[in-house]
Amino acid sequence: MTPDIPAANDLTIISDQVKRCLGYMKTLGVQGFDCSAESLERMELWGKPRLKQTVKEDLEGIKADLGSCSRCRLSSTRKNLVFGSGNPKAVLMFVGEAPGYEEDLKGQPFVGESGQLLTKMIEGMGLTRDDVYIANIIKCRPSDNRNPSPEEIVRCFPFLERQIMAVGPQVICTLGAVATQALLGTHEGISRLRGQFQEYRGMKVLPTFHPAYLLRYPDKKREAWEDLKKIMAVLGLKRPQTLKG
Repeated sequence: MTPDIPAANDLTIISDQVKRCLGYMKTLGVQGFDCSAESLERMELWGKPRLKQTVKEDLEGIKADLGSCSRCRLSSTRKNLVFGSGNPKAVLMFVGEAPGYEEDLKGQPFVGESGQLLTKMIEGMGLTRDDVYIANIIKCRPSDNRNPSPEEIVRCFPFLERQIMAVGPQVICTLGAVATQALLGTHEGISRLRGQFQEYRGMKVLPTFHPAYLLRYPDKKREAWEDLKKIMAVLGLKRPQTLKG
């Protein structure tokens, strides 16, 4: 019996996971691993010649695969997994860092105070939450609403990658530094990255401030609205408003 050969899309996901792990180990000062730019670039080629032959996953299958996840320590403190919600064929996807208290209780992303502001941001673009897809880098709430640890991100991130590939949005809007850095594999701050289009697997990525940050610093809402208008221009949405509330 011959072993199963990973599909090209699987190899692409695996290469991204390996690069992310190597990057974190390098940051932590772990020795004995090849983290050279040449090796990381070589991984980019894994599976690419056959990429168009792969079968696209659906969100329900990914959610079933996630199951009642116990891949990291957060499983022992969460109340609910927060998978994601919205249009499975959305052209616009929002990605945050992690569920908070309200999200953990209800099992839905962005339903607390930050979520109410995100809803206003979406509506200001002339859309509803049912038009977009919303997810987080990790699916369980970190205790005390702390930032996710590198280990937690590494274990959970593959499910977000699969969600992104299943939805296939035209634009991904990352909310805050943690989500932006994890998706783009960078350590640059959100103030430097926001408002500038990046790329992830052929999809446009536009980083902006997290709604929680905007609640603390409402004077930054104007900058966030300028970011959203750039997304509107790409998607052909026309509804000039200001971000209020």
